[in-house]
Amino acid sequence: MTIVLRHTPIALALALMGQAAMADQPILAPTVVITGTRVEQNSFDLPMAIDSIDATTIQEQRATVNLSEVINRVPGVAAAGKENYTQEQSLTIRGFGARSQFGVRGVKLFADGIPASTPDGQGGTGLFDLASASRIEVLRGPFSALYGNHSGGVVQIFTEDGPENFTITPSFQAGSYGTTRYGLKFGDTVGNFNYSASVSDFRTDGYRDYSKSEKQQANFKARVQLSDNATLTMVGNYMSQSGQDPLGLTLAQMEEDRRQQGVGGNNLTASEYRTRRSLENTQGGAVLDARLSDIDSLRVALYVGNRNNEQYLALTTGAQAAPRSSGGLSTFDRDYWGVNVRWTRKLEKLTFSVGTEYERADEKRLGYENFVAGPIFGVKGALRRDEVNTAEQTGVFTQGEYALSQGFSLLGGLRYTRVDFKSKDDYIVGVNVDDSGSTHHSAWTSAFGGVWKVTPTTNVYANVGRSFEAPTLVELAYRPVITDPGLNLDLKASKSIQYEIGVKSYLTESTRIDAAAFYIDTENEVVVANNTGGRVSYQNAGDTTRKGVEFTVDSRITNSINGFATLTLLDAKFEDSFLTCVTTLCSNIANNQTLVSAGNKLASVANKTFFGELTYRHAASGFLGGIEYRASGRMYADDTNDARVGGYGITSIRGGFTQTSGNWKFNQFARIDNLFDKEYVGSVYINEGSQRYYAPAAERTWLIGLSASYSM
Repeated sequence: MTIVLRHTPIALALALMGQAAMADQPILAPTVVITGTRVEQNSFDLPMAIDSIDATTIQEQRATVNLSEVINRVPGVAAAGKENYTQEQSLTIRGFGARSQFGVRGVKLFADGIPASTPDGQGGTGLFDLASASRIEVLRGPFSALYGNHSGGVVQIFTEDGPENFTITPSFQAGSYGTTRYGLKFGDTVGNFNYSASVSDFRTDGYRDYSKSEKQQANFKARVQLSDNATLTMVGNYMSQSGQDPLGLTLAQMEEDRRQQGVGGNNLTASEYRTRRSLENTQGGAVLDARLSDIDSLRVALYVGNRNNEQYLALTTGAQAAPRSSGGLSTFDRDYWGVNVRWTRKLEKLTFSVGTEYERADEKRLGYENFVAGPIFGVKGALRRDEVNTAEQTGVFTQGEYALSQGFSLLGGLRYTRVDFKSKDDYIVGVNVDDSGSTHHSAWTSAFGGVWKVTPTTNVYANVGRSFEAPTLVELAYRPVITDPGLNLDLKASKSIQYEIGVKSYLTESTRIDAAAFYIDTENEVVVANNTGGRVSYQNAGDTTRKGVEFTVDSRITNSINGFATLTLLDAKFEDSFLTCVTTLCSNIANNQTLVSAGNKLASVANKTFFGELTYRHAASGFLGGIEYRASGRMYADDTNDARVGGYGITSIRGGFTQTSGNWKFNQFARIDNLFDKEYVGSVYINEGSQRYYAPAAERTWLIGLSASYSM
């Protein structure tokens, strides 16, 4: 399970550049983004690493179910699932977010300007509706610090506007392992009112035994032109996701049968424990954009949401019987809301913004035994935990750009963020005493950079910034000792200082290259302390460093052939030693903990990744086809670096046709992923106490899709 990456990206990049130089010169369109500065700008002119994925790349010939289908093409970014839908997809940027056992941590998420991360910093990409997306923007590095409580970066998805005329598009997909997806998208423009909507139903039996999952999703966006100077945008998102959890496998189990389900305590399988999870997320918001004068504008956003979760864990009756245990069924019901206001002034050489934000989440968290007499697992038993938790985030910020000359400009910003946590314990029974408490984290974060226009086609930039990352309610949910209830309020926020230099250059009108190098120093890194039966606790582990380089080449080789490639080299390691729990035996006995040595690599962070793609479009026949190659270097499944996961390289091919007849547009496609049937590990369970680290990825899979669009 290894792959050599030494020559592949360099050879592909040189080939793309050479072919572009000899071919006709189709123009590579500029990429306009807003995440970097909160106002529309060409990404080429910004002193930061920021990328945008367009609607064609997101939607054409893909399942449009998981963000990992497209986000892995961005350098420095990695997304993966545990090969089931109970954990949600992970997302890391430059190694931040790798510790998350489910969902996204360390990366700020937005959907149409509305946060898809709750105030504590926890989010999920499952809320993103790829089928109706117009683009996805990814901001990496220091300037993401101006968005608050996270360290890695910002990912923002934008929903496409409704078409000029009413258009309705039903679609159907079918694939390996009983996979189906039904979708319906429609939209229209009526006077000053524009809207688009999308609904879908996805189901799969799963690659592994006991991994059946389903996901229902709906997305809506409407825009009203209130006047010549004001626009109101309303958005709504709904996602319901549930599935069986096959658990991770040990190395021996994976070598025996990589598709089998895992085994929990007392040698009971996942299906015997009936491990599973259901998640529902509903969110809505409104954004008012108003031009106050020729130089002043105002943006006000308000949103509300609810996120509820129910998860059955693979914990033995003995572990749950401890007087202070939280049980083996974890549930929460979280209501959240927020508001942010931003004023922007644009002068001849200076553009600056001032804003404030407030976000709040109120969570009812309960814990139950996951069994009744027998024992019969997978059912709600006796109550073992009952608390109300509150998280608040307050922030104020300013950000500005100043053009010193025609060839040099500066960009900077400052932000103050405070995150407050409060817990009220309503389960006080016997030795289970009152575990109520509160804590807060706050920090000033900043970013500063400059871009030098060396030539009209080449820009060089540098930046530096400070970020901070407070623990989330999920990370506070359990204390490291399994028998201790209540929140882990001793967990500290981590703080980072980040440095980045880069170059962006158009070699020709049809070929652009980007390169960036970065160094990040973090103190009080939050890491997994104990991972047993699906119950994960966290601790601080001293200092870490992340350093690496990222390369991108994008070439319109001819009017019909496009080439794209990215390469990331990343070294993420611990600078201080610390103790951790790598077996179930140290759950209650601190003396059985294991030393993590300084110099060890951060778990679940690959040392190199590569993505390459060639596409061909034949306009006369309506054909579009492509070949993709994605590779990852080695990583570790535990902080002690005893469990190594080999690298891999997989190839995908796709192709299809589009026909137009009157008001109808028809599309058919087929794709094969993992063409050469490679066996590899898709993701890992960090520091899993029973050494069930591995989540094997699917071997060769196929997918076909059909859609018919009617426009009035």
